[in-house]
Amino acid sequence: MTLTESTTGLVEIRGVHKSYGGVEVLRGIDLTIAPGEVVAILGASGSGKSTLLRTINHLETVDAGSVAVDGQLIGYEQRGGKLYELREKQVLERRTQVGIVFQNFNLFPHLTALENITEAPLALERLSKDDARELALGLLDRVGLGDKADHYPRQLSGGQQQRVAIARALALKPKVLLFDEPTSALDPELVGEVLDVIRDLAQLGTTLVIVTHEIGFAREVADRIVFIDGGEVIEQGPPSEVLVRPTHPRVQEFLAKVLA
Repeated sequence: MTLTESTTGLVEIRGVHKSYGGVEVLRGIDLTIAPGEVVAILGASGSGKSTLLRTINHLETVDAGSVAVDGQLIGYEQRGGKLYELREKQVLERRTQVGIVFQNFNLFPHLTALENITEAPLALERLSKDDARELALGLLDRVGLGDKADHYPRQLSGGQQQRVAIARALALKPKVLLFDEPTSALDPELVGEVLDVIRDLAQLGTTLVIVTHEIGFAREVADRIVFIDGGEVIEQGPPSEVLVRPTHPRVQEFLAKVLA
């Protein structure tokens, strides 16, 4: 397939295995995420959700299988039927196609909100200083923080820090944006402001993969729910099916607990 602007962000996960100390965390994950699709990954703690997310941008290496974005392997190249890990510089370059927002913000404490956003485009020599500043100010406006450009992380609430983190992830114009429990470190009253930003992104056609425990939010924004248990995809489909009429006993059990 020839990829056009409207079809960027295709994620293909094929036979991905991952173990830690002999414990198999991912057990042959196969998943295709269409360009512009919003996928919410659900499952109990320890099911492999976050590990899977981190393999998509090669923050976690895989023991077997592959992950590709728009047909290009992330972190590896194929030679003679075998996969070889790329040099760190090449890994970083390909990783810029896949942005990630962590649950604990991971902002640089010594940089302002503006500087946190401009740091990567400048370090990668993608933009001039003036262009990077203009982009960052626009992104801060987009997440509702246009008046916080000169604030340091310690001067921002958790919700504001997470919105800066989202703006930072958007600064490299990724094809795919990953969210790893983006509201789990927030006080309940701050959750809504972050979910509002993600809702807006979901309308713009960027491929979003969201590990979340917010069932109501997943029902509202996701095109598809993917349920993982024991490192395997055990059920997937539209929210109206998976969250209302789940067929797998583990999904039924999980939803009965969290929706009780």
